[in-house]
Amino acid sequence: MPPLGGKLMAAAALIVAALPTLLQAADEPELIERRESKYTSIFVHSLGRYISLSFGMNERLYVESKANPDDPLELPSAYAQYMTVAMAYPEKPARLLEIGLGGGTVVSYLHKTYPDLNIQAVELDPVVADMAKKYFFLDEGPRLKVAVRDGRIFLLRSKEKYDAILIDAYQGPSIPFHLMTREFFELTQRHLNPGGVLVQNLESNTLLYDAAVATIGSVYDNVEVYKAATNYILVAYDGPPKTEDLLRRQAERLEREADPRYPPSELVKDRQILTDFDGQVLTDDYAPVEASIP
Repeated sequence: MPPLGGKLMAAAALIVAALPTLLQAADEPELIERRESKYTSIFVHSLGRYISLSFGMNERLYVESKANPDDPLELPSAYAQYMTVAMAYPEKPARLLEIGLGGGTVVSYLHKTYPDLNIQAVELDPVVADMAKKYFFLDEGPRLKVAVRDGRIFLLRSKEKYDAILIDAYQGPSIPFHLMTREFFELTQRHLNPGGVLVQNLESNTLLYDAAVATIGSVYDNVEVYKAATNYILVAYDGPPKTEDLLRRQAERLEREADPRYPPSELVKDRQILTDFDGQVLTDDYAPVEASIP
């Protein structure tokens, strides 16, 4: 297995690269369960008709996933809806990888919606994976499997290729730095089938947004973005740029066989094509941790 590099391992710890929704003090959620893992404190709350999975850090709760127990196909968070736009990009999406499970709401929705899609999810924290299965309708089976390990290590050891790779890895307010470097995105590129797509969730407050765009743009031929409430969903792929008409036609073919709650043919109307990458490219040997912390 190739080494990750001493400077990288020292840095990653974690940097403040994304800020998932913060539970405000005015909210009064009912605590359903709290568990401690070796990485963080994990909470499941009920608030109104929704349940949430949150990580506790520095006396704050950061919401990682939300779901409706009475409607498992609902994706209450806008970013989760837009991550499913990945289905519009490959000609025939058959294999999908998600790094960073959270409550598993996105992969559960895709699993239930697209009967021909095979999904591999990777989650670092076994307690998070357990909570996703217990409270968030995550049902492992022949078409949906969960591996408990670091996402980069998983790819380094895997020979599998995918039509879509979704990156949604957080620990409270932070993204693991080793999942934000050029070397990591080159690794994802090697695990994509021809015509495959990378989808990265980023919170809009992050000081690393420009760097993330520049880093992904240094690897992939095309980078596009979808604004989803307080988040940006970055979409990257190689080859000629895909027109909106092409994406819509590919999505509509899928939609004739499935009945998605959030049709990719509608989501693609909101894409923006990025051409200017002004940020600093992040590498395993360049970890600007101090400059990244607000």
